[in-house]
Amino acid sequence: MATRISDTADVSGNASVGEGTSIWHLAQVREGAVIGENCIIGRGAYVGTGVSIGDGCKIQNYALVYEPAVLEPGVFIGPAVVLTNDEFPRAINPDGTPKSASDWHAVGVTVREGASIGARSVCVAPVTIGRWALVAAGSVVTRDVPDFALVLGVPARRVGWVGKAGMPLVDEGAGVWRCPRTDQTYREVDGGLEPIGE
Repeated sequence: MATRISDTADVSGNASVGEGTSIWHLAQVREGAVIGENCIIGRGAYVGTGVSIGDGCKIQNYALVYEPAVLEPGVFIGPAVVLTNDEFPRAINPDGTPKSASDWHAVGVTVREGASIGARSVCVAPVTIGRWALVAAGSVVTRDVPDFALVLGVPARRVGWVGKAGMPLVDEGAGVWRCPRTDQTYREVDGGLEPIGE
C-alpha cells in the first residue's frame, strides 16, 4: 500500500513517514518526527518535533501530539485530543522577556501499545497511558493509567477494566474478568490486570 500525503499537508522534509501511511488535509508533521507504517494522520492534526509514532496508529482530526510524545504500535488518538508537554506553562519569564526553547524542559506523554484516547481528552504530561487502556471522551488525565484500565472524568479515574477488544470487562469474581466479545479472561494482580494464558 502506497504512502499518501495530501497536497495541503505540511510535512517536514526530514520527518520519516512509513509505507502505507496516510496524512490528510492541513495536517502538520514537524522536523524529526517518525511515523510508522500504515498510520492515519487526520485532517488538521499536529505531530510535534521528534514525536515517535508506531505502526498502525490512528490520529484523528485536529488532535495535537506535542513533542516528546511516544506512541507505541496500534494507538488510537481521538478527534481534538491534546497531549501536552509543559508542566509549568508560561509565555514570558518573570522578568517579562519572552520564553524561548532554552527556558523550559519539554516532558512527554507515552501511550503504550493498543491504548485508545477518546475525543477531546487532554493528557497532562508527564504521564503514561498503559497498554490497551481506554481513556473515555472528554477526560483529563493527570496521572499514569494502568494497562487495560478504563478511565474517565476530570481528573480521570479508573472505573473499570477493558480487554484488547476495547469493551468493558465482566466481573467473574475472585479477581477474574472476561471480555464479552472474545471471551478472553484476565486476572487482577497487584492493582493491575493481566491476560490469562498469554
